[in-house]
Amino acid sequence: MTDEQLIEGCKQGKHAAFEALYKKYATRMMAIAQRYCNTTFEGEDILQDAFIKVFKKIDTFDSKGSFEGWLRRVVVNTSINHYHQTYKQKLNVDYDYVPDTENISPDAISKLSNEELLNVIQELPEGYRMVFNLYVMEGYTHKEIGDLLNINEGTSKSQLAKAKNMIRRLLCKYNIIANAS
Repeated sequence: MTDEQLIEGCKQGKHAAFEALYKKYATRMMAIAQRYCNTTFEGEDILQDAFIKVFKKIDTFDSKGSFEGWLRRVVVNTSINHYHQTYKQKLNVDYDYVPDTENISPDAISKLSNEELLNVIQELPEGYRMVFNLYVMEGYTHKEIGDLLNINEGTSKSQLAKAKNMIRRLLCKYNIIANAS
């Protein structure tokens, strides 16, 4: 079945359409949710909450863009909401400090499997992970990230720089790139 047929079935309340839509997208959306949390259980909770929102709001999908893009946005926003509910007190940062970081070679990243990359990202502190995912993986600007996470734009930039530095050190630790200094 096409997305359009599945969406129409969901709008009509057909459980088979809900199930088919979930099965079609759950794995991809779980990969997105996992990037924003510490455990598989948290990722599963985020995914479940996101699909509940999607099924409740399926009538608001206007078919102008891709369904997968809309669903991805719901998963990211659900992840952000989860972050706000769970980690409100964990964004302690030095607003004035932005360390110099070397660029991570695309070759180094391409050597990583999806699982290895996810493991490296999950080792980041929550604030770093959120900013890194939103900026690098989702393409948000620092201003948008600041608005989403209730931090200032400079904090977003600082968190990203620190995340990149930490990723570089983790890649060295796992012998994926040389020299972390």
